[in-house]
Amino acid sequence: MSKPYIAKISKFLCGGGIAALFNLLLIYVAVNYLGFDTPLLRNLANVAAVELSLIFSFFIYRVWVWPGGDWRPQKILLEQLPLYHFSAGAALLLRVLVIFPLLDYLGINYLINTLVGVLAGASINYVLSDRIVFNRSTSSDLTSDNQAHQTSIYLPEGLSPGIADQLPYDHVRASSQAHFKLSIIMPAYNEEGSIVATVENIVDVLSREGLAYEILVVNDNSRDRTAALLTELSDRHAYVRYINNYYPNGFGFAVRCGLENFEGDAVAIVMADGSDAPEDIIRYCYTLQKGFDCVFGSRFIRGGKVIDYPVHKLVINRLANLFIQLMFALRFNDTTNAFKIYRREVIEGISPLISHHFNLTVELPLKAIARGYSYTSIPITWSNRKSGISKLKIKEMGSRYLFIVLYIWLEKHLSRGDYHRRNRKKMAKING
Repeated sequence: MSKPYIAKISKFLCGGGIAALFNLLLIYVAVNYLGFDTPLLRNLANVAAVELSLIFSFFIYRVWVWPGGDWRPQKILLEQLPLYHFSAGAALLLRVLVIFPLLDYLGINYLINTLVGVLAGASINYVLSDRIVFNRSTSSDLTSDNQAHQTSIYLPEGLSPGIADQLPYDHVRASSQAHFKLSIIMPAYNEEGSIVATVENIVDVLSREGLAYEILVVNDNSRDRTAALLTELSDRHAYVRYINNYYPNGFGFAVRCGLENFEGDAVAIVMADGSDAPEDIIRYCYTLQKGFDCVFGSRFIRGGKVIDYPVHKLVINRLANLFIQLMFALRFNDTTNAFKIYRREVIEGISPLISHHFNLTVELPLKAIARGYSYTSIPITWSNRKSGISKLKIKEMGSRYLFIVLYIWLEKHLSRGDYHRRNRKKMAKING
C-alpha cells in the first residue's frame, strides 16, 4: 500500500473522529444550554446533530481528504451531498443489519464484533465516498499522470512484468512446456465417491496438453475407501502419488503436508470433490508463465461461473470477500476460494503457515499479497460436488477466518515490511 494511500486513509479517519466529536458537542449544547431536556426534544436534538455532523464531515473530506473537484453549489447540493448521505447510510445499515448479526451468529466476542463492525463500516464509507461521491471523474478528465497514480495505490495488483501482455499466448505455451513442472496438491478426506473421477479428469486434461506434472493427493486420515482407491490410482498413473497426512486431521494441515512434499516449479491446490474445472488448471499454468508469482481464479468476475452454489453459502461468501477486499484495498474478489496457483518461491516466502483448517485458503493468498508477490486473476468455473458432503462448517470457521485476516492485516501494517520480499532479498545479499 503506497504512502499517499495510507495518508489519505489516515486523514479520512481523523476527519471522521473530528465529526464525531462535533456531533457530541452539538448534543451537549442542545441539552444543557438550549433546554432540549424532554425525551422528544432530545431525540430531535440527536437527529439534528447527526445531520449537521454529516454535513460537517462532508466538507472536511471535501477540503482535506479529496481536495479539488467541482465546487458549484448545484453539484454539491443536488449530487455530492445526497450521494454522501447514501454512502454513510449504506455503511451504517450494512454494519447494523449484516456484519453485526453475522459475527454474532458465528459466536465472535461482542467487543471484537463491535471493533470489526466499526472498522468495516469506516472502510465501506471510505470506499463508497472515494468511488461515488468525491472521485466521479469521467474518462476524459483522467490524464495519464492521474491514471498512473490511481494504479500505484493498488500495488501489488499492479506488479506485473512489463512484457507480459506483449507475449503471444502460443509463445508462452511453448516455453512453459519445455522447462516447467506443475504440482497439484489435492487434500482428500472421505472422498471415495468423487476422488477417482476427479483425478482421472485432471490426468486426461494435463496429459492431452503435454504438461509435465504430478498429482499429489494427501489422504487426511479418511475412514472410507479413499486410501484404497488412491493406491489403485497411483498404480495406474505414473504421475499420481499419495501420502498420508502426518499432522492432525484438518484441511489446512493436509494442504500444509502437501506443500512440504511437492516437487514441481509451481503448485496448484485443487479440491478432491471435482468442483474445480481441470481446464482452468491449464489456463493457470499459461498465465503464470507470463511472469506472475501467483494466479488467482475468481468465480465472480466476467467469464467466471458458479453451478449449484447453495444460496446461504453464496451470501456469506460474498460478504466475507467484501470484508477482505475493504480491509486490504483489493480489487480481487474471491480470496476465500482454495483453487489457486503459486510458484515454489512464493510458498517458501510465505512459510511458516499457521492455519489448521479451511482458513488456510485465506492465509495463502493474503500472505502472498502482503509480502509483495505479483499476481493476476482470471475467471474460473466452480460446480458443487456431485457426491459426498462438504467438510466446511461455516459457523465453526468464522472466528478462524477472522483471526487469519486480522493477523495478516497486522503484519502488513505493523511489521514495517520485515517480511516483505524486497527486505528478504536485502538480507540475503548481506548474508550471502
